[in-house]
Amino acid sequence: MKILIRLPNWLGDVVMSTAFIGAVKQLYPMAQVDVIIKKELSPVASLIPGLTQIHSFLKEEYNGLVGAYRYGKSLRTEKYDLFFNLPDSLSSAVMGKATNAKQRVGFSKEGGFLLLTKVCKRPKNAHRVDEYLSILEQFNEMPVTGRKVMLNPETREPNKLVLLNFNSEAESRRMPLDKGRALLNLLTNTFIDVKFGLIGAPKDAIFLEQILVNAINQDRIENYTGKTTLVTLTSLMAGAKVLLTTDSGPAHLANSLGTPVIALFGAGNEHNTAPYNKANLTVLRAGQLNCEPCVRNECKLYGIPKCMELLDDQRIINALSLYLNHA
Repeated sequence: MKILIRLPNWLGDVVMSTAFIGAVKQLYPMAQVDVIIKKELSPVASLIPGLTQIHSFLKEEYNGLVGAYRYGKSLRTEKYDLFFNLPDSLSSAVMGKATNAKQRVGFSKEGGFLLLTKVCKRPKNAHRVDEYLSILEQFNEMPVTGRKVMLNPETREPNKLVLLNFNSEAESRRMPLDKGRALLNLLTNTFIDVKFGLIGAPKDAIFLEQILVNAINQDRIENYTGKTTLVTLTSLMAGAKVLLTTDSGPAHLANSLGTPVIALFGAGNEHNTAPYNKANLTVLRAGQLNCEPCVRNECKLYGIPKCMELLDDQRIINALSLYLNHA
């Protein structure tokens, strides 16, 4: 049997989909399991256990519905028996239809339900991981057990770093600049024997440079922004003491490795998108605004993410102290 899974389009969602892939491997132990993923995220797929083939594509090369159809058609020679559609976009359903897979199962909107052989209902008020797993449960009419988000890093060498991620794809989830500067100085002053590492993508470099303006204790701060690939970032996280992070892809990446994570939430809904594995996880929210969580990508009310700005520094210090004392 040959199974093809269309993975989501964002880093955090791809990581969360590893529980779905693990469940597929359990339910179909003799099957070949392959995935479709955006090219820029394909290095993460290389760290997912149990995959045979990773089909990656550039959206610029296969743009729109016509592009999605062309890409799916290019996989027809693989003769897939079963296609799972984790995104609910029309383009991903078109891609699945074009593969000629015998059965095509998943969520759908925008008319994509016409292209699937079984359309699954997205459960309400569920975590994203459980949403994905519900596709399997609805298709097989049986519960899924052993739910775990997991990646296998290439290396796991202890580096004794406390990693800091103040970035997020959504502006409403990004650490406000002044808050980030003050928090960084507070952390380096409080934990005097600790080395810190700032992480981020190349596009985050300017923001992190602004965070570091007039930062104290810079001899204990290493800026890794733009200097890591997804694979080397995973290895860096695997060896770290803890990651202090906004609601973002790196939060899920570290959590999938078993690295302790302190996740700071504001606009995002932690009940839907917090890191899934509960061991070594602390979720902090200010909870002082009626609009929390708004789940918007931009703060329409305050201009800056006030919900992040109101996070209590002492709660962050206390949470970090617990992990460092047990490290």
